Amino acid sequence: MPNAALRSLCLAAVLVPAAAPALAHPHVWVATKAEIAYAAGKVVAIRHVWAFDAAYSAFVTQGLDADGDGKLSRDELAGLAAENTANLAESAYFTKLKVGGKAQAFATPTEPRMAMEGDALTLSFLLPLKTPAAQEHGVLALEVYDPTYFVAFALSDAPDTARLSGAPPGCATTVTRPKTPETKTVDTGKPGMSEAFFEALTAASTYGIQFANRIIVACP
Repeated sequence: MPNAALRSLCLAAVLVPAAAPALAHPHVWVATKAEIAYAAGKVVAIRHVWAFDAAYSAFVTQGLDADGDGKLSRDELAGLAAENTANLAESAYFTKLKVGGKAQAFATPTEPRMAMEGDALTLSFLLPLKTPAAQEHGVLALEVYDPTYFVAFALSDAPDTARLSGAPPGCATTVTRPKTPETKTVDTGKPGMSEAFFEALTAASTYGIQFANRIIVACP
């Protein structure tokens, strides 16, 4: 399942007005962007930018407007950003990265930041690789998804959803989106899987991968 801190917040979020119906899966929706950083010809980090749905954003930011000005500054959101980014380690940052067919491990993330952009809370952080990976003529494949589908991740439709920084000349990105339609559960009043099915899933499950979006980078 998702890490305990994020999961507890998500469960509470579905109880507020305008949130998703109780016991409907998934519980939180996230639009993602990713910048893949290179240095000296090697892949060194992924910079994530995640925009949460309005209902979750409204719930999780309650009580954080310390100066009461009706706006949430980055300073007011700093503690939440650091806590949530650190807790993501329990779910391996919902990130799968292969370079030249080899799975990559990540070091401790840095630069956690949160900001309100309209009604969406946005979290950004830099996720370094434990060891820089030489891509050379191989293919890089990046996936961001929740194996339990408690959180629905989808690549943003913005033109900067997949970017390269410091990449060797000629490298190009391709975005692929899942063909699998969104899952239906019996709790939505339509035939489908029960919430008990999803509650039994763990981080080791492969269920959520069918909804994964992928960023593919090929270099000459």
